[in-house]
Amino acid sequence: MKASQYYTAACLAALVFSVAGCATRPAAGEFGVGPRTSAERRYVATLQPQQVLRPRQLQSMRVSIVDARGQAVNDANILVDGGMPQHGHGLPTKPRVTKSLGGGLYEIEGVRFNMGGWWEFKLAINGVAGADTVTFNLDL
Repeated sequence: MKASQYYTAACLAALVFSVAGCATRPAAGEFGVGPRTSAERRYVATLQPQQVLRPRQLQSMRVSIVDARGQAVNDANILVDGGMPQHGHGLPTKPRVTKSLGGGLYEIEGVRFNMGGWWEFKLAINGVAGADTVTFNLDL
């Protein structure tokens, strides 16, 4: 590799890492397990961890979902995503909803946070009120 190619690669790497670190941490009131209203205000979700959320532990949690009127949302399709905005990486596992427990309560398994810090835990919900997303800011 030529010196100019090393320089170009180094510049690109610096740009990637500087952009990843540009995420602004939300205000303290924006953190926690909820309740959180979805982006389009169709749903309200509340995380119910089975234990204190900790880094480097495989865990499961439940999420309660109600519609804008407060009625339990059953039979929703829920996808889980997330990551560390300030570090530019996603979750180290692929958490997923494994069962509906009724009454708008769902079991999410395979949750793991590989380090302490600010994490976004995102749910894409597709239920009777339509598709929407909700983001939880978690500080581990």
